[in-house]
Amino acid sequence: MNLRCRLGFTLLEVMIAMALFFMAIFAILGVVSQGLAAARILQSEAPDAGSLAAELFLADRLEEGWEEGDFGELHPDFLWRREITEVGTNGLFRVDFTIVGVRGQGIAELQSSMLLWRPESSSAVPGVRR
Repeated sequence: MNLRCRLGFTLLEVMIAMALFFMAIFAILGVVSQGLAAARILQSEAPDAGSLAAELFLADRLEEGWEEGDFGELHPDFLWRREITEVGTNGLFRVDFTIVGVRGQGIAELQSSMLLWRPESSSAVPGVRR
């Protein structure tokens, strides 16, 4: 009876185990790296249409047309455009907002719309105030 006593791992088994270990570590590091890059992009705050809409909520009258501008030093890489269109004859207006700017490594374009009722602005009957 020739039984061979095996007390340890062979060099080949150790190398295979190390290769599997490092493949798993590099896969985990890749996922963490992508997550950190995504978090970095989300931290750069982009403006929204809320500040532009707030100005219109304070106005008693609206006129059809469009305006454009920037956000100044608050968001220097972003521009806005606001288009006001009368939807009905009862003073209902649709306001479309477009915000364009550089975000991360690309260009972001944010669009939103809202409806405002301003009966004093209605142009259905000229010269008649409701």
